[in-house]
Amino acid sequence: MTAAPNSPLSLATPLLLIGAGKMGGALLTGWLDNGLPADGVVVVDPHPSEAMQAFLAARGVRHETTVPAGLAPKVAVIAVKPQSMGEALPRLVAALTPATMVVSIAAGTTVATFEAALGARPVVRAMPNTPAQVGRGVSVLCANALASSDARALATALLATVGHVEWVEDEGQIDAVTAVSGGGPAYVFLLVEALAAAAEKAGLPADLSMRIARETVSGSGELLARAAEPAAILRKNVTSPGGTTAAALKVLMGPQGDGGVFPLMEEAIAAATARSRELSRP
Repeated sequence: MTAAPNSPLSLATPLLLIGAGKMGGALLTGWLDNGLPADGVVVVDPHPSEAMQAFLAARGVRHETTVPAGLAPKVAVIAVKPQSMGEALPRLVAALTPATMVVSIAAGTTVATFEAALGARPVVRAMPNTPAQVGRGVSVLCANALASSDARALATALLATVGHVEWVEDEGQIDAVTAVSGGGPAYVFLLVEALAAAAEKAGLPADLSMRIARETVSGSGELLARAAEPAAILRKNVTSPGGTTAAALKVLMGPQGDGGVFPLMEEAIAAATARSRELSRP
């Protein structure tokens, strides 16, 4: 498959990807599988995994250990860990043109940080999550004032290859996004752990408990993705008045429906949001 002429993905080339870890690798896979030509991408990673090295070779993607001179990328996607920014950004600046759009997926690194290090240019900050590895991620984006509607459309197209895309205009909301969708997969995985542990205590074998907990949560997620009804209606559809599920939900939601997991989740999201704000400070 090749990208159609003048399609959003073709307009991204030459594209520079800094970092080919799990999230960078997920993005690269999404781009290639959705028609971005392999010769339009350059991956810079000094220490890619053996699996990534094999993937790059198999797909014919150019790999460099340092940013190559003279590339003049239209888009530079930064997918390194926040603690590596101090090393990565100075090496990147010389390779960019004034028109190069920078897209960052690094948590806790603000738009202002990139503007200070890389100069005046379009900057898009994105917060994806790990289901991007299977094409079911959620990415929330914000941009600086220099990002035109075309730049925003291009950023949307790049992130949409790995899942759903939303935008916020206030960068301050990214901290809450980080808490909700960024950390959300961990909360779901914790639910599976808790459900399996409870099943064991109820008398089921450990391996069976984990299998049915995993399949129940993943199947429920697929139903939620396909259904037109909101989550509250889907929950009610499972709950017969006075039945077994209703008895469990009284514990999980409180007798009045406003306790249990609700205040606990609010506290958890508030804690994660506060921590995200702390990490974003210089």
